[in-house]
Amino acid sequence: MPKMTVYHGGYQPVYHPEIRIGRNTKNFGPGFYCTVIREQAQRWARRYRTRIVSVYDVILDSSLKIKEFREMSEEWLDFIVACRSGRDHEYDVVIGAMANDQIYNYISDYIDGVITREQFWVLAKFKYPTHQINFCTEAALKCLEYRGYEEVKESE
Repeated sequence: MPKMTVYHGGYQPVYHPEIRIGRNTKNFGPGFYCTVIREQAQRWARRYRTRIVSVYDVILDSSLKIKEFREMSEEWLDFIVACRSGRDHEYDVVIGAMANDQIYNYISDYIDGVITREQFWVLAKFKYPTHQINFCTEAALKCLEYRGYEEVKESE
């Protein structure tokens, strides 16, 4: 795979990424989440008083088990529902569209039976492109090379 730059938005520089295991509410399960979209990482960082975007170079090792969703699809939705329900998966890296807060609400409504699958797809229209890449294993984290960080200004 070619070299790419990814960004992680938070409240401090992350020199040594690690897998965070918490509540099972993440789209692609526990891991270290980044994006190739700098502006999206800046939005993530804006949730904090100190706004930091860590920057990494990545070359994904071909021996890793990688799942990439090239678009929002039935498979993408089912994968997110499974991960948010606490089910594990076998991938080192998962890449795809991000279910943002609004989409998260629609997924919750779908899981709870409030809306149908068809209604979910009608509602699930993104206003801007989203992207996430989850480094799910220690082997995947080794592909990240820390390059530095940027402070996000109020006006950015």
